[in-house]
Amino acid sequence: MTSSMKCLALDYERYHKTFRVYLEKSTEHQAVHKFILESLPGILARAGKGKTTFDVISLGSGTGEVDLEILSQLRKVLPDVKVDCDMVEPSEPMLEKCKDVMLRTPNLENVNFTWNQMTASEFEKHWRGRQPEKNVDFIHMIQMLYYEVDALATISFFRSLLKENGKLLIILISGECGWGKLWSVYGNEFVRSDLNQALTAAPIKNYLTAEGISFESFMLPTKLDITDCFTSGNKKGELLLDLLTELVDFSHTAPPELKAGVLDYLRRPDCTTEVNGRALFNTSLEVLVLGQ
Repeated sequence: MTSSMKCLALDYERYHKTFRVYLEKSTEHQAVHKFILESLPGILARAGKGKTTFDVISLGSGTGEVDLEILSQLRKVLPDVKVDCDMVEPSEPMLEKCKDVMLRTPNLENVNFTWNQMTASEFEKHWRGRQPEKNVDFIHMIQMLYYEVDALATISFFRSLLKENGKLLIILISGECGWGKLWSVYGNEFVRSDLNQALTAAPIKNYLTAEGISFESFMLPTKLDITDCFTSGNKKGELLLDLLTELVDFSHTAPPELKAGVLDYLRRPDCTTEVNGRALFNTSLEVLVLGQ
């Protein structure tokens, strides 16, 4: 990564802008919503069977919309259970929006929230100091392991916190999607060496299999409309390129040959399909569900 290119993860304001455009152009939230409605209730029911209290850790809560869907399903599956939920999010603006969403939502009276403005690694240290013997029933890591220095260590620690029948849910991009392929070619030119921005579900599954850890896997097909990326000066296209490369203002700070190579690669038919004149980039996700 050249000195003029800066990591998007360190610029929360720019990241918020890119993420808003991503949600507008992507089918990710629809795919995750479908999973939460159709598959998650059974997972939560197994984790909460016979329990009167249910402890949750949300790592990378963001602005809370997905958490709200998860908690809504939890209330339906376990309506009489008292829920304690640790919300963990390093971005203060996102965490404040998350608080607002939760506090304005009815039927969450039985949910007690603890707000933690910190990274997952910072929360791990905080947890060890605050309540090292406490265990929990459900932990979710949705699209956040990319920002951990040691993703496998993070998984190992939080899995160690699970109670009997507890579940750890991880969502990452699939190793077969276009995003994974783009990063396999250009990742060394994009990435900060201390982050896992090129991470996909594939090495996580390899690790779990090698360690003899059983898991369930669910594929979530998703597409991202990247048509605007190929129109010079298009603001939404420039923000999408930032998100795809995890770099601030990639269009104007990347060396010309790198930008041209990335745009050419994004057109590859194994990454992107053309539908009705729109370029739809394969951003499929994979869900991994682990027990103790």
